[in-house]
Amino acid sequence: MNNKESDFNPEKHLKLKKTIFIFGISSFVGSSLAEYLKKDFRVIGSYCDTPVDIEGVLCINLDIKNRDAIQLALYTFKPDVTIYCIGLTSLHKCADNEKLADALNTTGVFSVASFTERYRSQLIYLSSAYVFSGEKVTFLEDDTPLANTTYGKSKGSAEFFIQKTCLNYLIFRCCSLYGRSVNPQKPTWFEIIQRELFRGEPVIPDNNVKVGWLDVIYLAMIIKLSINKEVNNRLFQVSSQDIMSYYEFANAYAETFEDAKDLIRKGSWSFPQVSSSIIQSDISDGLEYQMDIENLEGNFNVKMPSIQESLELTRLRLGGKSTKRSKIKKSSEITFI
Repeated sequence: MNNKESDFNPEKHLKLKKTIFIFGISSFVGSSLAEYLKKDFRVIGSYCDTPVDIEGVLCINLDIKNRDAIQLALYTFKPDVTIYCIGLTSLHKCADNEKLADALNTTGVFSVASFTERYRSQLIYLSSAYVFSGEKVTFLEDDTPLANTTYGKSKGSAEFFIQKTCLNYLIFRCCSLYGRSVNPQKPTWFEIIQRELFRGEPVIPDNNVKVGWLDVIYLAMIIKLSINKEVNNRLFQVSSQDIMSYYEFANAYAETFEDAKDLIRKGSWSFPQVSSSIIQSDISDGLEYQMDIENLEGNFNVKMPSIQESLELTRLRLGGKSTKRSKIKKSSEITFI
């Protein structure tokens, strides 16, 4: 037998793609990740009340409050990676229903984590910049979360639990992610801006709270890189280079997409702070959730975009033409523009 025949390994050639299980695949983020990752991985996902049909992706019905169902799903599919995309993300809905916020944002993670450990699946948890207080500083990954909202507290609790109990995890603490949802009953802020301006209706967004803004595709690209590089047991902050209020973002959208900017008017939304919060920020002075992303860029050898650059990519991937010519310096980094 010659060397070529002896080196042939049928198992190697028949090896399947890595399997990813997404809890909450009917959510905006979950469905967006599934659409992007299915090209390179075998993707399976669960939904609860909103059935979803994504070509090339197996979607099953599962209630995150049912531990037996969670165990059965992870035992059956034995995913290499499990992504937790379930959650109550509205600041006001979390404040109005703390038990539901805790069940979806925190307790559900506890159940999933116990079984990802058992079946040796890496757990990826998506957290939020709202684990911080909104002071006018740049928050580092090692800064102690001191959330001033119910939503932020529930996310911070899940972060703490995962870091203390899981042996194979990744936490991505994200800025505001935008894009288009698969569920027309739950439009994203991006879709609301598009809809109202298309109708010729005024848009009156908040101008007091500033956050980073990224097209959800950037998170998908980072997750793909992390899986391919087999990074584990780290927390990374994922954000644009700069921050904007909802009002500023709406204006940036209108400028990039050449829409009716004159319909966008400055507003002031209520902010549901937790009364027992250690830090009581004055909303009238403005809150800023700027996160440091140096570790993310260094570990993945990438350059994250500004909000304007992110919107330019969004315009291109939705079929439009770029309104600006981005200047990209030659570098060994992957420039996410």
